[in-house]
Amino acid sequence: MSDPRRIDIHHHLIPPDRGRAIAERAVALGWPAPAWDKDSALAMMDHQAIAVAVLSYAAPLTAPDDTAAAPASARSVNEYTAELVKDRPERFGHFAALPLPDVDAAVAEAAYALDELGADGVILMSNIGGHYLGEDVFEPLWAELDARGAVVLVHPTAPPGPMVPGLPSPLVDFPHDTTRTALHMAVNGVLARHREVKVILPHAGGFLPYAAQRFAAAARLSPDTTPEHLLEDLRRFYFDTAFSAAPATLPSLLAFAAPGHILYGSDFPMIPTEWAAVHDTALEEFPHWDPGQLHGIHRANAEALIPRLASVGS
Repeated sequence: MSDPRRIDIHHHLIPPDRGRAIAERAVALGWPAPAWDKDSALAMMDHQAIAVAVLSYAAPLTAPDDTAAAPASARSVNEYTAELVKDRPERFGHFAALPLPDVDAAVAEAAYALDELGADGVILMSNIGGHYLGEDVFEPLWAELDARGAVVLVHPTAPPGPMVPGLPSPLVDFPHDTTRTALHMAVNGVLARHREVKVILPHAGGFLPYAAQRFAAAARLSPDTTPEHLLEDLRRFYFDTAFSAAPATLPSLLAFAAPGHILYGSDFPMIPTEWAAVHDTALEEFPHWDPGQLHGIHRANAEALIPRLASVGS
C-alpha cells in the first residue's frame, strides 16, 4: 500500500434499528444485503489502510407515503452518528442526513447538524420522489448550505420508473441518476449561484466525466449559459473513486476533474468488500499517476476539502 493513511469520504453506516429495512431495500433493488456495525467498520478500515471514514446514511429516511416522519428520522440518524464520532473522533467523520422533501425542515436540520452535532457536511439523495436537485423548490436549502460553505455528498438512488429485469438498480441505474441530477443542477444554475458549496459525486460522477462534452450541448437550450460555462460549472464537482477505479474509468475521470477534486471512497458496506478490493488494487496499480497525485486522492484532497480531517487519523 503506497499510502497507509487514506480518508474514506464515502463510507456508510446502518443504525441497528434500520438494518432490516436496508437489507429489504437492497434485495428489492437486486443487490446483496449489507450489514454494518462499528467493529466491522473499524476492522475493514484497518485492513484497507483507511485512517478516517466519513459516515453517511445513504437511503431514504422514510417510505414514500410517510414523508411526514422524515424530520424525526433524520434527527435520530444524525444523533446516532454523532455519538459514534464522539466515541471515536480519530476514526470517524459525519455527513448528516436531511429530511427532504420538507425543505424548511431540511434547512433546520442542516443548521442543527452542522452547528450542534459537528457534522462535516450533509448527504442528499440524487432525487427525492422523482424531484431532482436543480428544481427551484430546493433553492432555500442550497442557499443555506452555500452560506455555510458546506460539503455535500450527493448519493445516488433509484430513478423514477421500473428497474430493468435482471439488472440491479445500484449497478446500472444509480450512475445514471447521479449523472441526471448533476447535469440538472448545473443547467439550472445551482453551482453558478452557490459557489461556496462543495458537492461530491460518488462513483466517479456516474457518466458525467465520460460524456461531459456531449452534455455541454444542453447549454444551447438555455439563453442563460454557454457550453463553455456549463463545462466550467460541471468541473466544480468533486468525485470519489468508490467502485470506479477501473482502467477504462480513471483516464476519463482524470482528464475531466479539476486538480484536487478526486477523493478516495469505499462505499462500505454497500459494496461487498471483495468487490471493492479489486478497485483499491486498480487504484494503486494505475500506471499513469503524476507525482503526489495518488496521495492527493488517498488523503490530501480530502484534507483540503474538510480541514478538520488533517488533524485526525494521521
